[in-house]
Amino acid sequence: MDLRNKRILVTGGGGFLGRHVVGELRQTGCTSLFAPRRAEYDLTDADAVRRVLEWSRPDVVIHLAAVVGGIGANRKHPGTFLYDNLMMGVQLIDACRRRGLEKFVCAGTICAYPKFTPVPFKEEDLWNGYPEETNAPYGLAKKMLLAQIQAYRQEFDFPGTYVLPVNLYGPWDNFDLQSSHVIPALIRKCVDAQARNLPEVPVWGTGRATREFLYVADAARGIRLAAERLESPDPINLGSGHEIAIRDLAQTIADHVGYRGALKFDPTQPDGQPRRCLDTTRAKALIGFEATTTLDRGLADTVAWYRAQQAPARAAA
Repeated sequence: MDLRNKRILVTGGGGFLGRHVVGELRQTGCTSLFAPRRAEYDLTDADAVRRVLEWSRPDVVIHLAAVVGGIGANRKHPGTFLYDNLMMGVQLIDACRRRGLEKFVCAGTICAYPKFTPVPFKEEDLWNGYPEETNAPYGLAKKMLLAQIQAYRQEFDFPGTYVLPVNLYGPWDNFDLQSSHVIPALIRKCVDAQARNLPEVPVWGTGRATREFLYVADAARGIRLAAERLESPDPINLGSGHEIAIRDLAQTIADHVGYRGALKFDPTQPDGQPRRCLDTTRAKALIGFEATTTLDRGLADTVAWYRAQQAPARAAA
């Protein structure tokens, strides 16, 4: 599909991933882009879903809108994460099916995989168990959207597709310690500790859990490729193929920041899923996607971006 002459609605287009996807589409030559904010159209409201489709009249919908957060936020708001993510997706998919369009791309979540999925995670393992408890409501809500897309493809020939990005990071991430994921949280903690000359930085968990991370610009390219090339309703993983222990990640971030204090791990706090690392064979075969940004390069860019955002605040103070 040539996206350049299509009307494209990007839900969540003002969010962390969304702004990068919108930028990727613009660089590709797309001009008819619509990226409304939740304040304008709350997708948990069926009437708002109808109105946003009437307003944008899309040929393609890329559904990125989500209520997300780290382990702490998932533990604090499991009902909100389940309800909002489920209702936004279910209502949007059904309204798009009734309206008709050429392509629907839904961003799922790595949290949908079972807690003890064999590594590397393969898409066919997605239904082989219950997700890790701390983020299960969020993961289940997003996984039901895959079930809906596949059921609608079978019954209505709905042109829905589904991608599973691994943990994302990069510029414009959420650095709020009450809701952030591990990389932005550690960057902020290390930068703050360095500025205040603190002797240690607290880190949740034992440090033994592993994660795979994908730089957000690579994820945006993968989603654009899915919109252009993916025809199957079966899910595809988007990842970097590099697994790292949280202990090693924390030290790497401290090194990039230049923080020389201690990293104090707190085993009374949850590790989350024991391991995460994806098999991306299907993404390469079906849409030609491979990550190009190394974790080291991506972390350097993210730390530099965060410091640049803090500079005006420090100057004002």
